[in-house]
Order: sequence, then structure tokens, then C-alpha cells
Amino acid sequence: MVLVMDVGNSHTVIGVFRGTELKTHWRIGTVAQRTADEFRALLTSLLREDGLSPEQMRGCCISSVVPPINASLEAACARIFGKPLVIVEPGIRTGIPIAVDNPKEVGADRIVNSVAAVSEYGAPAIVIDFGTATTFDVISARGEFCGGVIIPGVTISAEALFERCAKLPKVDLVVPPSVIGRDTISNIRSGLTYGYSDMVDGLINRIAAELGGTPTVVATGGLAPLIAGIAKRIDHVDAFLTLKGLRLLFERNAKESE
Repeated sequence: MVLVMDVGNSHTVIGVFRGTELKTHWRIGTVAQRTADEFRALLTSLLREDGLSPEQMRGCCISSVVPPINASLEAACARIFGKPLVIVEPGIRTGIPIAVDNPKEVGADRIVNSVAAVSEYGAPAIVIDFGTATTFDVISARGEFCGGVIIPGVTISAEALFERCAKLPKVDLVVPPSVIGRDTISNIRSGLTYGYSDMVDGLINRIAAELGGTPTVVATGGLAPLIAGIAKRIDHVDAFLTLKGLRLLFERNAKESE
């Protein structure tokens, strides 16, 4: 089995694969101040709760967009598993060319998502990750990561609205029954759901026009189901796309076998 970890700005998603099957997964808050000892206790506890043990793991693959957390997390994994540890960083074998001006500045999660998308859905493709920020990752027909778009995430957009407009109440992200709201709450919900979805569709149309062909559009991330339920250009929602990509990268970079 292989343990994989996707460390995002708000949440960390952890999964365990047996072969190509995702056996179990957990979602925890990302806390940059956690020590190696805290990570070790947390990971050991999560595994044991699901009837697993560190000794069953062949190794671990980690992608992180939170640099302060990396040293503690790597130290914890090395101590727990004592097995191959693959960190998604410049220099690892990805299987896809990074055709941008500065490949080293591309977020690890974006590379992981692109690897998984090409494997699962082929190329060309557009991967939209609805996280703290919403990222659009573009893969050409030749299987190259060729750039993309970054915009504020849905939650960030909502928080900015509530903070800057004192008279507007905070609302849950729920799709209202109609675009035209009849009260303030439904007005806000319409903008945050229908408005955001139309922005996503518009960007997909522009990207596809520049890219050429008919790219497959894959959505992932916590709010992917909400937006994909309204947007017209999203073909697939894959909640575990990033974890699948991490497993693939482990297999391409770790030599140990079962």
C-alpha cells in the first residue's frame, strides 16, 4: 500500500492506495505550526482507526503548497514509515513536459492534477481545482502542461464580499431556485453560484479557443460538485484526482516493489 498526501492552503487530504484502489482517505485542516511529533501521532492514529499500520505502507508521496509545513511533515513520514518518500518538486519524473516560461514556479498540486488527468481522461484537457484559489490547468493535445489561470476561490470571493460590504449578511453557499433573487440572501447566493459558474464556463470557452480541439474538462476540489452542477462546460467531477496523481508519481519515482 502507498500513503499519499495533498497539502493545500486550507485542508490536507490523505489517502491510502492498495494497487490502483483508494482504500481509505481523510481530510484534515492544514496547520502550518504542527511539529513532526504531532504529524507522527496524527498519521499513526488515522491509520490505526482504519485497521492499518505504518508497516503495511510501501512508501509515501507528498505534494504541498504550504512551504512552512514541509520539513516537519517530511521528518514525520521518514520516522513513521522508514520507506521511500517522494516529494513532488522540480526534478522528479512526471511523465509530462512542463511547457511554461518557468517550470519551477508551477504549484506541485497543479502538476499532480495534470498527471492524473492525462492518465484518466487523456489529452487535451483542462483541470479545474476548486480550492482556496481556483486553478485552471491546461494540457495540450501533445500531453504538455502549457499553463493556465488562477482566480480567487468561491469561498475567498464570498468572504471578501461579506468583509467589505457591512450591510450584507453571511450566507451558506447554496444554489437558489432562480437566478433573479427576491431577497438579499438569494441575491448573494445567485451571484456566488450562478455568477461564478458562468465565469468558469467563460474561461473554459476562451481557453479552448486558444488551445484548439475539444479538451476534456475535469473538476476537482471541495466545491467542484456545487459549481459543476450549474456550469455547462465541465465534463467530469473527480473528487480524488489529486490523490490518484500522487499515486502515479510515487510509482514513477520510487523503485521499491510490493
